[in-house]
Parts: sequence; structure tokens; C-alpha cells
Amino acid sequence: MLVVEVLLTLAFFLVKPSSSSQIIRRFSYNIERKNVKRLCHTKRLLTVGGKYPGPTIFVHEGDNVEVKVTNMSPWNTTIHWHGVRQLRSGWADGPAYITQCPIVPGGTYTYKFTIISQRGTLWWHAHLAWQRATVYGAFIIYPRMPYPFPSLVEAEIPIVFGEWWNGEIEDIETDMKLYGSGPNSSDAYTINGLPGPLYPCYNKDTFIRTIERGKTYLLRIINAALNDELFFAVANHTLTVVEIDAVYTKPFKTKAIMVAPGQTTNVLITANQVPDSTGMFVMAARPYLSSVFPFDNSTTIGFLKYSTPNLKITKTHVKSFTLPSNLPEMEDTPFATEFAEKLRSLGSPEYPCNVPKKIDKRVITTISLNLQDCPVNQTCKGFKNKKFYASMNNQSFVRPSISILECHYRNLSTTLFSSFPERPPHPFNYTGVDPLSENLNTEFSTRILVVPYGTRLEIVLQDTSFLNPENHPIHVHGHNFFIVGSGFGNYDVDCDPKYYNLIDPPERNTVAVPVGGWAAIRIVADNPGVWFIHCHLEEHTSWGLAMGLIVQSGQHPSQCLLPPPDDFPIC
Repeated sequence: MLVVEVLLTLAFFLVKPSSSSQIIRRFSYNIERKNVKRLCHTKRLLTVGGKYPGPTIFVHEGDNVEVKVTNMSPWNTTIHWHGVRQLRSGWADGPAYITQCPIVPGGTYTYKFTIISQRGTLWWHAHLAWQRATVYGAFIIYPRMPYPFPSLVEAEIPIVFGEWWNGEIEDIETDMKLYGSGPNSSDAYTINGLPGPLYPCYNKDTFIRTIERGKTYLLRIINAALNDELFFAVANHTLTVVEIDAVYTKPFKTKAIMVAPGQTTNVLITANQVPDSTGMFVMAARPYLSSVFPFDNSTTIGFLKYSTPNLKITKTHVKSFTLPSNLPEMEDTPFATEFAEKLRSLGSPEYPCNVPKKIDKRVITTISLNLQDCPVNQTCKGFKNKKFYASMNNQSFVRPSISILECHYRNLSTTLFSSFPERPPHPFNYTGVDPLSENLNTEFSTRILVVPYGTRLEIVLQDTSFLNPENHPIHVHGHNFFIVGSGFGNYDVDCDPKYYNLIDPPERNTVAVPVGGWAAIRIVADNPGVWFIHCHLEEHTSWGLAMGLIVQSGQHPSQCLLPPPDDFPIC
């Protein structure tokens, strides 16, 4: 089976289109409900074609992609191609009411876009309500040129982390919004949809991959979990990081990685250890704890199983094992910080690091969790019987009932949107206030930052200690960005820019803002359209930790948004 997988992978990789390729990769997605059993519970999940997780998409750099999505579920839905830049094709980006109206039950919409100057590991997921809890999958882009690392890769193994709830995810989300409480924690983390033997009823629900001793493998790691950053390690093995968010990095060795929701990380692993009689090595993922809120205090594990001609392997047992000693503890912020500081863009002639050395605009935004006074005659179950919300510069984002992109494209006048404040409205000691006694009631609005085409934009993301400081994974749609600086405490506009890395900063689409700290990102706003910027902790996005970004069209036709497709959904 392994030989077949390797041959199929190599065959697909070697059939690369020329630079003038007009190859179209077509896929059909049926969004439908299906019974799935995990942890002794059978429940009807929202799936793509009955698969949980959903299917992996394989394409090549330069391909045109068409995905026909038919909604056979009872709910509205959309699909987002996470990390795909969608150059001039924002109609295919997917976040509901930002770039499109949802696909209604019984409706169909074909997402059409081109993979331009991107290669590596990305992913796709539903982008309405909490549907991405079960509707997600890997999106693999094979490069035109060979990988820029020397190791001969025997095979590539997608590792997709997720979460499983025994309860109905729709009910959990509804209760959270109705009562302003924190959501129920998941009942398990999963590896490729399988929880592993640390959970009940794990029989057949454990991911096991056979590898050959002496060979090197590429693990394509994706964190599709809703609400938790995760540490990952393989027992007795060293990982070599070579890519993050579909951008090559300067390779470095590490005992483990930290990957936030929305992020991807490619690592090389060489099967160079001496296995015991089972031939099994544990790989494990558990949460990076940076919050006082309830969380899923558990660990998902799978196995890499050695297969060698000269080693007699006994019958596989998964009951007897220990967690990897190289797996960081849940509160290991020093490891998370050290790991992030090691990430550097490759910066080679073939893959340059085009970080903006100068900027046209700097926006400073606080990232806050908020308590809102409970409305009269309502029951609120948040802290102190109030409602939990979240905000950026004290603005809690409200999704409109229409598509912002369509309003922008058609120049429709509306009072639904207003300008995003470019500075915090109330300067204070952001990370030094008492988390339980201090609070700002947030304002509710649809706030949008508008910039001209080509703007060299810097956004400083400042965590606050309202309720508690927390690591926030902030995702920017439609653009990659460079993380030029980060630190703990309050950002100092006079001092901190002096220490920016403007040589080889990491390039990503999702940044993990340090707990009780800040991160500065630089973007070249060269993709016309409307783009969502939000926390990829789903509970925080539901509470309003988001904003919109409009990049105006440029003067040349090639700098303008393309017209909407004929089958574009309407509200």
C-alpha cells in the first residue's frame, strides 16, 4: 500500500504544467449530513460527500481551480480556501456576508480561482457559523520547481488536527450566543478525524501510518481545530521545519512545534530510530494553554509504525504507550515564544523575502475580550452574569445581511458600514489592568479599513488583559504578510520599530499574537476587493473579534477586481 501511495504521489508531482498552462482542476462538493461515530457517540455531521474530515484537494502552482459546491444540507453554507490569495477573485474567498451571500439549501455555487505564485500546504473549510467544526480538509499545491531542501522525500503525510464534540455543534453555538456564555469545550482532539486511544471507544479510531526505517517523510501539518493552539511532537524524533502557511522557511530542527488554528507547518522527519517490538512511535498533539477559560484538557495521539525487512514486528498494540517526552507542557509559553522566534523566510533568489522596508500607514488595534452588561429581561451566563464579547479597538464586528464585497463593487450606498478606528479609542495600560475588575463595554458595528491599491500597510495587533490575556491567531484574507516584530507587554511606537526584522521575517497568513503581548505585521495591499481580518479562535470571531479591509482598485485594469460570476449567490 505504501509503495502505491509513493508512486501516485511522485507521478502527480512530476506532471507539472508549463508556465503558460491553462489546466483546469475541477472538483464537486456536496454539502450533506451523514452519521459519524466517535467516542461511543453517533451523530449527524455536516460533511462534504459524507467524508469526515473532507477530501484533500491536490493542485499545481499555476492551475485554474473550479469547485462546484451543492448545498444538500438544511442550513446556509459557504467554503473558504484558507491561505489562497484569490488575486482579483475575491468572489471565491468564501466568508459569509463579507465576500458572498451564503449558498442556500438546494443551491449551487462554483468557486473559480487561479493559484498564482503559491505552493505548499493550505486548507479549506466552511466559513459560516461553526460549520468548520466538521467541514474542512487539506489543500495541497505542488510547486513548479523542486523543493528547496536537500532531503529526498519518500512520501508526504497530511496531518490535520480537529476537534470532536459529542453534543450538537449547532446547539453549542446557539446557547453561547443566546446567553453570552463561553462555549462547551470539545470532547476530543483528532488527527485526521481520529481521536486515538486516550479517549473512549478508540478501536479503529486511531491514525496509524506505516513508514520505512531510514527514509525521510514530509508531514503536512494543519491546525483545523476551532478554539485551541496545539503543540505537536513525535516520540524520539527530531522535526525539521521547512515551510509555514505555504511559504518556505530557513530550515531548522526542533523537538516539537506550536501550530495555531488556521496555521500550517511542513516538517521533515527521518525514520532513524531503533523501534521496539511493536515498531510504533507515538505522535501527539495537546493544547497550548494561554487562557483561564475552560478548555479541552486532553491529548490526541496517532502512531508512526516502522516497517523494515530485517525487523520482526509483533502484533500491533496501541494500549501500551507513553506520551513523547519531547512534547511541551500545556503552559509552556517559553517554548511557544522560542519556536516562533526561529521562524525565518527562506529569502533565496528563487524565493525572495519582499518585506516592505517603509510603510504608508500604521494601524494600531487592541484585541480584547469584553463583558457586556446583560440586557433587561434577559438571562446572561457569562462572568458576573454578563455577556462575553470580543473586539478590535473596542469595536465588536457585526456581520451585515448583505455581501460587503458586492456593495463595494456596485458602489451601493449604505449606512451599514463605517470606518475602522486606526488607533485605540481609550489609551491605557493594555496588558497591566486587573483582568476581572477592569472592562470596557464594546460597541457593535461593521467597521472597515479602506486603503488605496498598493498601500504598504502595517498593523500592530495589541493583546489586552481584559478578562485574561490570551494568544490570538489573527488571520488576514486575501494577503500574505510579514511578521516584522513581536513582544510582550505594551507596544512602544517610538522604541519597538527599531528592533524590527526587515531582512528575513516569517511570511504567513495567520499570526499567533503572543499572550499579553503584541505583533506587528506588514502587508502590501495589492489585491483589490474586500477582505476579512479575524481571530481564528471561532468563539472569539463569534463574539466579534474581527474587522473588514477594503483594498481599492488601482489605475490599471490588471489592478481591478474582476466582475462577479453569473452564479454568484444573492441574499
